[in-house]
Amino acid sequence: MSQPDTDTAAQSPSSQQEPQIQTDGRRSHSEQMNQPAQTSQSESSHDGKDEHALHTNLKRGMESRHLQMISLGGVIGTGLFLSSGYTIQQAGPIGTILAYSIGALIVYLVMLTLGELSVAMPVTGSFHVYAEKFIGPGTGFVIAIQYWLTWTVALGSEFTAAGLLMQRWFPNSPTWAWSAACITLIFTLNALSVRFFAEAEFWFASIKVFAICAFIVIGSLAIFGVIPVAGYQHAPMFGNLIKDGVFPNGFMPVFATILTVNFAFSGTELIGVTAGETRDPQTAVPKAIHTTLWRLALFFIGSITVMCALIPWRQAGVGESPFVLVFNSIGIPYAGDIMNFVVLTAVLSASNSGLYASTRMVWSMGNEGMIPRWFAKTNRRGVPMLALCAAMAGGLLALLSSVIAASTVYLVLVALSGLSAVVVWIAIAYCQIVFRRRWLESGHSTSELKYRTPGYPYVSWAAFILCTASFVLVIFDVEQRFALVAELVFIVACYGAYFLQQWVRKRKKATEADDLDTLWVARD
Repeated sequence: MSQPDTDTAAQSPSSQQEPQIQTDGRRSHSEQMNQPAQTSQSESSHDGKDEHALHTNLKRGMESRHLQMISLGGVIGTGLFLSSGYTIQQAGPIGTILAYSIGALIVYLVMLTLGELSVAMPVTGSFHVYAEKFIGPGTGFVIAIQYWLTWTVALGSEFTAAGLLMQRWFPNSPTWAWSAACITLIFTLNALSVRFFAEAEFWFASIKVFAICAFIVIGSLAIFGVIPVAGYQHAPMFGNLIKDGVFPNGFMPVFATILTVNFAFSGTELIGVTAGETRDPQTAVPKAIHTTLWRLALFFIGSITVMCALIPWRQAGVGESPFVLVFNSIGIPYAGDIMNFVVLTAVLSASNSGLYASTRMVWSMGNEGMIPRWFAKTNRRGVPMLALCAAMAGGLLALLSSVIAASTVYLVLVALSGLSAVVVWIAIAYCQIVFRRRWLESGHSTSELKYRTPGYPYVSWAAFILCTASFVLVIFDVEQRFALVAELVFIVACYGAYFLQQWVRKRKKATEADDLDTLWVARD
């Protein structure tokens, strides 16, 4: 097991500080464990005492409302607005609702375990820091690369989607021009300040949330006959849900849908990434986590239920968004344009969150010394510009591969990114189990923790087992089996890269030591 980096402050006076966590069973002070991680921001880091120090300070510019909307914005994407019809066709109405219910439960269990870790150790790029401390430095490196890849690949697809969506209103304009405009906008929002990013994401996510709430309310009125619906002489009610049986295509498609839903819910873990830049994380993080389940249930399960009740499931999503189909059947004018705007907002929101998450993971790897430390350097606004440029470069390379090598390189990248989020969830759950065990072994009590995972250890082990099962059982889905193989190979490659890096560093240190010995002997 790796030791904590308790000397980070000594190495860099202006670097991000984290609580000194004992991972070897020795007792540490409760106050150190529970005090919020200090980010050495404006109140202490820019006093001019050491102008040559590497400034790695991040600012706590996010509030509770930002954190809650960011967690929602990371989940609600084009999948719900565009691809949900295909999911309904595969699993049927009841099967889809069941799959989303199970997926919501899994992600909620994971978030409960993440809450305890994030409040005890609110550090930016938290996942790989926890994995490094409580599993091992090699695993920490692998988790960092996995999560970075998840969002980097997503960036490429979102930039492409933005250009394609604008074709509806400007059919004769080049797609690349709109993609470039999206890239410029998202880069600027992230470069200005973390506060500016959070505010933009708050409003992007708010538009999506408003659209979904309006869809559920209007759709519910139509279901009960308050609003007329094309094709029905009476209130549709919920007959379409079981019209062809509970599981019209059998139960196996439901299982495959659960795997897809897990991927769709990836993004809620952004709560952990933002914890290091959130004001009062002890209050904001638990609040955001506890609202996750009912909001996921309301937005996803509510939307799916409305779709299935108003549209025969075999017709859902055939060439058009089920949201547009419902709005058109109710007679709402410009339904297509309205949903195109909402989906465009979803794309901007996802790319905004994706660039932020990718940037902070690069920053965190630099801050932990996994990559050159100058990637952790920040400007006077607390923005890690070098990490931001590296993250954007990764997104642009993913975009390029989707154009040049869509059937080879990009296909592999998409396969890897799909399962990488589940790997991160597995690591989060296991880290919390190890953290709590070591906390108790070091002589502390659970009452000293500011936030505790309820139902420990049952909730923690349930999260770990369910996520692991979601990962392993992909082998039974023929269409996603390639993704599992690619992910396993990639994990092995990441471990290999880490141990090669460590070997090179040891050789370099040994060579430098030999050179010093030679100089000393020559001097004598």
